[in-house]
Amino acid sequence: MISFAECSARERIALLFDKGSFHEWIPPAERLTSPHLAQLGVPSAFDDGVAIGRAKLDGHTVFVAAQEGEFMGGGVGEVHGAKLVGMLQRALRDKPAAVVVLAESGGVRLHEANAGLIAVSEVMRAVLDVRAAGIPVVFLIGGANGCFGGMGIVARCADFIVMSDVGRLAMSGPEVIEASHGVEEYDSRDRALVWRTSGGKHRWLTGDCDALVEDDVAAFRAAAIAAMKVSRPVTLEALEAEHALLGARLAMLPLENDGIDQATLLWRELGIDKAERVPDLDVDDVRALRAA
Repeated sequence: MISFAECSARERIALLFDKGSFHEWIPPAERLTSPHLAQLGVPSAFDDGVAIGRAKLDGHTVFVAAQEGEFMGGGVGEVHGAKLVGMLQRALRDKPAAVVVLAESGGVRLHEANAGLIAVSEVMRAVLDVRAAGIPVVFLIGGANGCFGGMGIVARCADFIVMSDVGRLAMSGPEVIEASHGVEEYDSRDRALVWRTSGGKHRWLTGDCDALVEDDVAAFRAAAIAAMKVSRPVTLEALEAEHALLGARLAMLPLENDGIDQATLLWRELGIDKAERVPDLDVDDVRALRAA
């Protein structure tokens, strides 16, 4: 068993896809770096924190993007985003079996705020274009930095999301929530709280991810192979159903919680027996709760 969370972006590529099949586009040797970071005197990476290319997955050609969480938390800047968009646009031309994104990002880089925000919006549009063409877009989330901010939104635009129990997915990261609303509202140092409210188990139980797996590269590979066959058309009816689901979920939560966190309250409202035990359950047991 090899921990997905502990691997670098390129280690994940090497282990997830068919051996030796990855061909990288715009590799580090081309030294395409962010002009904004250089102007600010901030260290750059020769791949700008993301590797893109094509690979084989169970014999099928797929396009791949892997964000490197060790570089600026996987933050999206102008070049980083442009590489993602270029890969997605190439998918429209070449029609791979799927596009697989190994997401690990804290969101937009503050150093490149406007350029990063524009880049994320372009990535979102490109993801939806690829889905509209009938090519499945699959997100794998299990890195140490989670998937937050703009990339959290992009992930929810995908056909299929695979998360590990240690993965995290949300719009705003814990530190952002604490900075905006105070530590009394959300303590970003409370790891148990953070994982209860944005972790893989929570996202599985609330239907925000499509597969929950162990923190194991082999488990992610198996889930990605299965997800290649899932293509969900973007329709008005699907969007309206999603909005209705979110509205119903919001209505479930009481204004006063008597010291019980919102995640546990929501699990109770979803009919999960002994909801307070969820954080201590293993992955198989949590999967069974949703299936029930």
